Amino acid sequence: MSNKNKLSVPYPVVVEGKYDKIRLSNIISAHIVTTDGFGVFKGEEKRMLLRRLAERSPLIVLTDSDGGGKIIRSHLSGMIPKERLIQLYIPQIKGKEKRKTAPSAAGTLGVEGMEDELLYDLFLPYAQGTDTLTRAQENPLSTADLMKDGLTGGAGSQARRDELCARIGLPAGMNANALLAALKLLYTYEEYLALVGR
Repeated sequence: MSNKNKLSVPYPVVVEGKYDKIRLSNIISAHIVTTDGFGVFKGEEKRMLLRRLAERSPLIVLTDSDGGGKIIRSHLSGMIPKERLIQLYIPQIKGKEKRKTAPSAAGTLGVEGMEDELLYDLFLPYAQGTDTLTRAQENPLSTADLMKDGLTGGAGSQARRDELCARIGLPAGMNANALLAALKLLYTYEEYLALVGR
């Protein structure tokens, strides 16, 4: 990424810890807030800050794609209206961060272990001057589409969601609502139809 400029992201970005924040600071210019891992569960000041920020601007949430990351993401979704959250996801890649002596419990890389190029591409649609949020709000993709394509509401729908997630670089185990929100941000309706072969 040495030949690319930092992306100017107008929305606050929420990550788990200080190493994630340091990592992203090399890629984006944005207001980055940490949850201090599970600290956000008991830190009233942090919760108040995030709620206030969400009143003024949508928040981008980027947690690790392991169990802990899912719990933090779920907690944030419970305290902030879902339409004020932009959920970004890193793929599940086996490995360990350079600064760690042992891999995480899940054995996968966290935000701090992601390649520059991947993080850059992840934030590019939200950089200053893009209209990703407007496009997502206008995207007619709905739960009915996911049902039609066997991604929710039927036998084997979780496995089909996981297979789709693996193809497009999203973590496995996403529920239908999380997948729908991610698809609306990442793809136009026409691109979605092509993705599922409709």
